[in-house]
Amino acid sequence: MSPRSYVKPVAGTAAALLLVAGSGLLTGCGSPTKDAASGGTEEVAAPMAARGPAQPPVQTTEADWKPVADTLGRTGTLMKGTVYRIPLPRKDLTVTTQGVTIKPGLSLGGYAAFAKYKHETMLMGDLVVTEDELPKVTDALQAAGIEQTALHKHLLQQSPAIWWTHIDAMGNPVTLARGLKSALDATAIPPASPPPATQPPIALDTAGIDKALGRKGTADGGIYKFSISRKDTVTDGTHVLPPAVGITTGINFQPLGGNRAAINGDFVMTASEVQKVIRALRKGGIDIVELHNHALNDQPRLFYMHFWATGDGVTLAKALRPALSATATAPAS
Repeated sequence: MSPRSYVKPVAGTAAALLLVAGSGLLTGCGSPTKDAASGGTEEVAAPMAARGPAQPPVQTTEADWKPVADTLGRTGTLMKGTVYRIPLPRKDLTVTTQGVTIKPGLSLGGYAAFAKYKHETMLMGDLVVTEDELPKVTDALQAAGIEQTALHKHLLQQSPAIWWTHIDAMGNPVTLARGLKSALDATAIPPASPPPATQPPIALDTAGIDKALGRKGTADGGIYKFSISRKDTVTDGTHVLPPAVGITTGINFQPLGGNRAAINGDFVMTASEVQKVIRALRKGGIDIVELHNHALNDQPRLFYMHFWATGDGVTLAKALRPALSATATAPAS
C-alpha cells in the first residue's frame, strides 16, 4: 500500500495556521519539529503503523471551513457535518460528444472534498481539465505535494479533449487549499457563482425514472441526478472514507427533448461486481466508457465504471437498474 501524500506547512504560514487552530481544525499529525532553515516549525506525519484502527471523520461546522473557503475564494457545502465539498464545474467549456452538447452537471462537475480527522485533514477530489491544461495542473499538484491517484476520461468521444484527474492528500487544511488553488490557477475554471434561485425544469418523466431505479433523484442545474452510496464501510487503511468524498455511484440524466436523455456517470464496484455490471449495462445497450480505480489504497479495493447512452429516459433507467442491483448499494432513503 502506497503511503498517502502529506502536505507540510511551509515558512510564512504561521498566521494561517493560527487561524486554522482557532477554528478548531487541527494542523496535522505528529510532533512539531524545528525547521533549521526558516526557524519555524513544521508538522511531520506520524508513521501509518502507529495510527491504529481506521479513524472516522469528526464533526465540524461551516465556520470551521472558512479559512479553506477564503484561501480558495470559493464556498462549499458541509455534508452530514463531516465533508466540506466545493464544486468546481467547467461552465466555461462547450464540450460535445456524439452530437450532444454536454451540460456541466452531466459530466463536467469537478469538486474538492475536505474532511477533518483527529490528527489531520483530508483532501480528495476530481479536477476536470483540458488537454492543454493537464501538464500545468500536474506540475502544480506535484509541487504542492498533492497526489494524483487517477487520470482518465468520462466520455467516449469528445471535442475538445477533456481529462479528469483525481487528487488525494493529507495535512493542514489551509496548506492543502493553497496547493489546490495553485492547480486551479493553471486552468480556466471560472470563479464561483451563486446557485440559481430556482432550478430549471427537467423535461423528463422523472417519476418513471424514480420508479425504474427504485429511488428518488434530484434536479440540479437542468440535470436529473442520483448519488448512491455503498452499504459497506470504505477506508484508506487509516481513515474511514465518507461517501461524500466521492465514493458513490453517480447516475445523471440530461434531457434531450421528447422524454429522451443522455446518461453518464459511474458505478462504484468491488472486483467481484465488475463483470456483472458490465454484462447488465451491455444487455441494456449502454456503452462502457472507462474501467479504473480512483484511489491508491482504498479498502475494499474499489473500481469505477463510466457509461454513456442516449434514448428514452425511463427505458434507460430500466436498463440501469440490473447493473445497480449487481452492486452492494445502501438502502434507498
